[in-house]
Amino acid sequence: MAHYALLDENNIVVNVIVATDENDLADLPEEYTSWEECIEDRYSMTCKRTSYNTIANTHLLDGTPFRGNYASVGDIYDTENDVFYQQKPYESWSLNSTNWSWEAPLEKPTDGRYYWDEELYQSDNTQGWVNE
Repeated sequence: MAHYALLDENNIVVNVIVATDENDLADLPEEYTSWEECIEDRYSMTCKRTSYNTIANTHLLDGTPFRGNYASVGDIYDTENDVFYQQKPYESWSLNSTNWSWEAPLEKPTDGRYYWDEELYQSDNTQGWVNE
């Protein structure tokens, strides 16, 4: 089985479905060249295969990473780079184009449990992580 992301007109993931593996062409209707194409036609939406085993552009089973991240509802599909990544969580964060993950402008402390406070960062850009 394989996972496929269905995209809206803005390349936002609206659904992720499980369907026939892309290499299993025995049941592919002859008018199609791929399962992505078949699913696109069936749902009238853009369809892109996604790898359940790819997170932060790393394959969890030591395979080849595929499209940056496993797609989830609400994620963005970047057509230029052929990758999926989450919506920007905070205005100050930047997208790392090596691992396709968002990064805070300050390194997260490792000595406890912290959450990001964007308002605090905007008022004093030397702060942002708050200890729970």
